[in-house]
Amino acid sequence: MDTTAGVPSVAFLDDAASADLPPARPKPTSTTGQRETTRTLWQSPDGLMEVGVWECGPGHFTATRDGYDEICQVLTGSATIRTEDGEAVELRPGSTLAMPAGWRGTWQVHETLRKVYVLRPHRTGA
Repeated sequence: MDTTAGVPSVAFLDDAASADLPPARPKPTSTTGQRETTRTLWQSPDGLMEVGVWECGPGHFTATRDGYDEICQVLTGSATIRTEDGEAVELRPGSTLAMPAGWRGTWQVHETLRKVYVLRPHRTGA
């Protein structure tokens, strides 16, 4: 991150929905062989906030938010997420989702999904 006179510059993507992302890699929690990619746009100097773009292909995976909250805005694609108690939420472009620390569930990605995300890790021992 560039700085001028000690003031950090802004982190910016002109169009997050079409921004270049790194090559996709196998998603560790996929039950169907999905691939995912992430581009971190910004991380706070104290490590307590991260903003980026994530994309994942169609398929099914499990998810756990252990030790961090996540807020995301779906840019492209569609998915159904299910909580452990069976509640289903349909995601599509424009959907906003907040998953608090401790959330567990599954994602069924119907069409390659791209989202902007904000992560807020919890401090251990705090």
